Amino acid sequence: MKIVIINGPNLNLLGKREPSIYGSESFDAFFSRLKASFPDHQLEYFQSNIEGEIVNKIQETGFSYDGIILNAAAYTHTSVAISDAIAAVQTPVIEVHISNIYAREEFRHKSIISKNCAGMISGLGLEGYMLALSYFIHQDQRHA
Repeated sequence: MKIVIINGPNLNLLGKREPSIYGSESFDAFFSRLKASFPDHQLEYFQSNIEGEIVNKIQETGFSYDGIILNAAAYTHTSVAISDAIAAVQTPVIEVHISNIYAREEFRHKSIISKNCAGMISGLGLEGYMLALSYFIHQDQRHA
C-alpha cells in the first residue's frame, strides 16, 4: 500500500508549538515510529505552509496512491481549493486533526473539506494518524 500523510500550516512546529494542545513529540519522530510499526507499507510524508503546494500534492498522489491522510490544519476551515482538490481525485482521503476541533474556538467547528473526505478523526492526538492508516490497511484487506 502507498499512503501519503499531508500536513498543513504550522504542523512543522509540532513538538514546539503549543504542547498543551499538540503534544511534545515532533512529527518527524512520530513518523519514524509509524514507519517502524507498519514496515510492509510505503508511507510518505509531506508538509507545507502553502495552500497551493498542498493542492499540488493531493493532485500528484490522488490517482496513484491507496490513501491520503490529510491534516489541512487552519486550511480545513478556509480552503475551497483544497476541498475541490479532494473532490477531484480518486484516492480516498481521511481528514485528521490532532486536537478536538469541536472543543476549540467556534470558527474551528466548521470543516470545508469534510464533505469530500471518506471520514474524519479529531481529538486523539497523533494517534489519529495511526488510526487513519489502520483504516486504509483494513479496507485494503477487505477488498483483497
